[in-house]
Amino acid sequence: MRLTVERLGHLGDGIARGPDGTPVFVPMALPGEVVEGEVADGRMEEAKIVTRSPDRVRPPCPHYRACGGCALMHASDAFVARWKEDVVRTALAAQGIAAPFRPVVTSPPRSRRRATLAGRRTKSGAIVGFHGRASGTIIEVPRCELLHPGLMATLPALAEITALGASRKGELALALTRGDSGLDVAVSGGKPLDQSLFSALAAVAERADSARLTWEGEVVAARRPVAQHFGTARVVPPPGAFLQATADGEAALLSAVRDAVGPARRVADLFAGAGTFALPLANRREVHAVEGDAAMLSALDAGWRQTPGLQRVTTEARDLFRRPLLPDELTAFGAVVIDPPRAGAEAQMREIAASRVAVVAAVSCNPVTFARDARLLLAAGFVLDWVQVVDQFRWSTHVELVARLSRVITGS
Repeated sequence: MRLTVERLGHLGDGIARGPDGTPVFVPMALPGEVVEGEVADGRMEEAKIVTRSPDRVRPPCPHYRACGGCALMHASDAFVARWKEDVVRTALAAQGIAAPFRPVVTSPPRSRRRATLAGRRTKSGAIVGFHGRASGTIIEVPRCELLHPGLMATLPALAEITALGASRKGELALALTRGDSGLDVAVSGGKPLDQSLFSALAAVAERADSARLTWEGEVVAARRPVAQHFGTARVVPPPGAFLQATADGEAALLSAVRDAVGPARRVADLFAGAGTFALPLANRREVHAVEGDAAMLSALDAGWRQTPGLQRVTTEARDLFRRPLLPDELTAFGAVVIDPPRAGAEAQMREIAASRVAVVAAVSCNPVTFARDARLLLAAGFVLDWVQVVDQFRWSTHVELVARLSRVITGS
């Protein structure tokens, strides 16, 4: 069957229209390309590219066709940037919203400092890597173009950990984070941690010079604090705590948040995590950081207390889904920064809409829920001043953004 690809789906597959009008998904195809191949269950898995898109490039990674770690490495950076911006535009349009866009900021290759790899025991040892494309097979990635060299250097140690701690039929999840003082490895899915396994894992961490190794949440080795710098503050987040995927991406998000907040002297940072935005913002303004995870808030507070020169930072452990800040609690703040998980923050946005807050810096990893929540603010008199797309998950379909929403507050 010969078809023409019309667009990309949200998972990065090309989408063509079959003879009966139903969609046909074509992996690793780009809009405008003519493809040829057999179609089964609505997919053309082994497509021959008859007519190439000018946006098609040679994937720089030798593992790309088999590995599922990247989805868009066959497309030019310019195409991916346009496509990710269009994903956000489409989500906004579905809510009847238009907005000006700033240029997309894309993280460079080999810059991912946070990733989760899979590990499985084999008869001869172990295999560690990403899951294969649309399969449970683990693909080794010794020449990965995505991960920071600091993560790549740990692959031999991760294989040792897998050989020691994976059950015969199970699979480990190896969550890696590169900190200022070394690598943080958090492992789940393994065998029970008895004394023998504990000692063997601690020895691997010693040889690999890992800063910290945890096993199902229990600390096996903590050779030095796994610190991150948020602005001038040095923070030691708890194991497995959320961190932006790349340093470049974090810097781009922070720059946009600073621009959005502007001269506000008091800021509420909602879903504050361990202080990604709160602590850098405290360089010039007072910040109230609200987060549901008490351990992350404790790390944020310790980082603030140990950093001279910052303005006052207060913290509050609170489930913002069940107990959002109310309008009378928001009156003290000139601006709100909000960075919810993928589900968005509909309940909290309703309270912001009912408040007298003048500026919102909205950070989102889901354009659909962002657009839904933004509509609540626009209906209350806010204006969507601009949107900044940040592509720190390079070659993936993941989209992140910062938006500034503002309104003029009149007297009562």
